[in-house]
Formats: sequence, structure tokens, C-alpha cells
Amino acid sequence: MTADNLSNKAIRQILDNSQTIAIVGLSAKWQRPSYFAAKYLLDRGYKVIPVNPNYEEILGQTCYPDLSAIKERVDIVDLFQKAEAVPQHIASSAAIDAKVFWMQLGIINEAAAVDAREQGMTVVMDRCIKIEYARLMGGLTWSGVNTGVISAKRPRRVV
Repeated sequence: MTADNLSNKAIRQILDNSQTIAIVGLSAKWQRPSYFAAKYLLDRGYKVIPVNPNYEEILGQTCYPDLSAIKERVDIVDLFQKAEAVPQHIASSAAIDAKVFWMQLGIINEAAAVDAREQGMTVVMDRCIKIEYARLMGGLTWSGVNTGVISAKRPRRVV
């Protein structure tokens, strides 16, 4: 059991009330989950700020080496980092006044969650921001992708 016990309503409020998401560990490789999530969020109107010291730009957005280099308001810090690397981002997230500290699907760090809450941040843990958006705002299909096709007909099976 994780410490993440946020309701659907709370997650929806976070997504509704946020505009800027700093994605720590965003990769420029299109096949990586972080890239797919960032592209999805950009397509939904969010401002995405890549945080990765290995790149200058990702998805047309200026990339920052760390959170402290960001000089604009950030609502959500979304972490694509190993669980043991999470604590190093709490202080810098609080320093930029992030309201939400989001650990992606598969990332669980209870001690970091407690620390982030003590710093005044709402914590989301072990959830994918792309999946949560699609699940709560519409657009999630069995494959996890919105095909944009609305039909009562079953698709023909490709042989």
C-alpha cells in the first residue's frame, strides 16, 4: 500500500488547476515513456518544461539542467527518476514553489512523500500523469491511446 490515497476528484483538481509541468528525467528519445507523456501533455495545452542536463531542447521546449535553473512558475514537478533518486528533488521543487510533487508509475518512495508533504506539496505517487489525464478527462481506450474514432461498430480483425 502506498501513501498515495488521493481521490479521483483530487487528481482531477490538480490537472484542472495546473498549467506548467516540469518533467525531471524527460528523454529526447521518442520511444521512452517520458517523451510520450510529455508530447501528450503538450497536445492537451500544458506547458511542459524538460529537465535533463543531457539535452538543450526536447519537443521544441528549452531543456534545463535542473529545477533550480527554471525561472518561471511551475505547478507540477513530474519525476521520471528511480525511487532512490527522488529525495534529491524535494528541496528544489519546494524552492521553485511547486504545488505538486508527482512520482510516475512504478516510483514509490514513502519517506520522500512525507518530506514533500512537510514542504507543503501535494504528493502523487505511483501514477502516470498521462494515464490519469486520459482516465479522468476522457480519451483512454483499452490500448491507452485515444484513436479519435467514435463508432458502435466493432473493428474488423486484421489477419
